[in-house]
Amino acid sequence: MEAAAGGKRAYSIIVPTYNERLNVALIVYLIFKHLPDVNFEIIIVDDGSPDGTQDIVKQLQQVYGEDRVLLRARPRKLGLGTAYLHGLKHASGEFVIIMDADLSHHPKYLPSFIRKQKETGADVVTGTRYVKNGGVHGWNLMRKLTSRGANVLAQTLLQPGASDLTGSFRLYKRDVLEDLISSCVSKGYVFQMEMIVRATRKGYHIEEVPITFVDRVFGISKLGGSEIVEYLKGLVYLLLTT
Repeated sequence: MEAAAGGKRAYSIIVPTYNERLNVALIVYLIFKHLPDVNFEIIIVDDGSPDGTQDIVKQLQQVYGEDRVLLRARPRKLGLGTAYLHGLKHASGEFVIIMDADLSHHPKYLPSFIRKQKETGADVVTGTRYVKNGGVHGWNLMRKLTSRGANVLAQTLLQPGASDLTGSFRLYKRDVLEDLISSCVSKGYVFQMEMIVRATRKGYHIEEVPITFVDRVFGISKLGGSEIVEYLKGLVYLLLTT
């Protein structure tokens, strides 16, 4: 697929990574597999992974081309929101897709995101686990209850206009993403919730695509007790400020 005039792509896919050496090659392969006729670039924002993730990405650049797989590394972990902002600075796409590198967001859903945006003109298309044909695979009962409970609590208090607040598999119009990131102050897992709440408050058109979230295939989950505490703090903050 040739780039548009000036080297611009239609879609920029930003994938933040930290210690994803075992996953990054597969996620890149699957993106190319499921978007054979789409003009896109993948921007890997790696936060100084000590496991050799960047070495794998450099090998992928030799296979797919440095114009299709961009490595935009940072020296250390600096937060999810700033990772998206860093990737956005290097993105040429009119639309920006954000997704995780750990295979919890399967690239097979990407055509559905793109199709939904084209059909509706949406500013934001977000993947959701909590509608018909959506779901979660690989979680134990306690984690499912925790996630569902956190989402119901947020829905009740914030009335966000979307069924899945904490998911991070989304497509944005570029200018909308820039606006929302500049408006958000949260970090970590709360960041995704604040993004969708502020999108609703600003009157942006949000559409949803059902997805099945699959627990990471390789590596260790980065969700812990401190993230849950931050989530609750963020919920209170958004309740008071939006």
